[in-house]
Amino acid sequence: MASWNSGPLQVTYQVLGWSSFFCWSVAFYPQVILNLRRRSVVGLNFDFALFNLTKHSSYLIYNASMYFSSVIQKQYFEEYGYGEMIPVAVNDVAFSAHAVLIVVIILFQIVIYERGTQKISRLAIGIVSVVWLTAAVCFFIALPTHSWLWLVSLFNTIQVCMTAVKYLPQAIMNFKRKSTDGFSIGTIMLDFSGAILNYGQMVVQSIDQGSWASFYGNAGKMTLSLVCVFFDLIFICQRFVLYPAKKAFKSVASVKPEDEIEEHLCAVLR
Repeated sequence: MASWNSGPLQVTYQVLGWSSFFCWSVAFYPQVILNLRRRSVVGLNFDFALFNLTKHSSYLIYNASMYFSSVIQKQYFEEYGYGEMIPVAVNDVAFSAHAVLIVVIILFQIVIYERGTQKISRLAIGIVSVVWLTAAVCFFIALPTHSWLWLVSLFNTIQVCMTAVKYLPQAIMNFKRKSTDGFSIGTIMLDFSGAILNYGQMVVQSIDQGSWASFYGNAGKMTLSLVCVFFDLIFICQRFVLYPAKKAFKSVASVKPEDEIEEHLCAVLR
């Protein structure tokens, strides 16, 4: 396995990697906290949550396999050259494991909190079922020839596809409601920052190694960041431009005397 040529670049790589891990990991919590405070998940699309679980579970399988399996690493070197570095860092594994845990918590909140008329669509259930059925079939295809790198690369492809798909239900839901209420913008801002830092980490590795194998050797990680940035910009536009949050109170100057009288009478009656 290749080693780092520059100490400062190696440090930069680690800093960017763990900064990306921090942003992407913390990004889950604003939604969890928002659900907890409201005791409601109305406004959070359930298909988005289900796709998120499938995406992060697939990504965990890929990252953990690439990082811990010497057999898969050997197949990777045979494919891309022994002078290359494994394109998965420990922060990638930590992020995936943490993400799966938090998404499970969000799904539990969906079960116990007020959800109005919202439910998981049959289309989403069908898509997820087809994804895992395909993965199972591919496992038995890879088993006779021990094509494990091909198999885990499939999971990487799955997570990229699910990343592209998972944002659509939430974006469409915001469009139909003309509102982003119930969907945390804090999650989006942190997700956007994590994607940019992730790209920075891959660039640093490429500069040090004088090779772009970290991009085409881990196309899933590269595409993941690109898709995240694209949809995060859409959500930011929806939140701040198209459907800005309505003010929860009126200014003192805008309150009419009759409004004050009405509020006083209501308070007395209560």
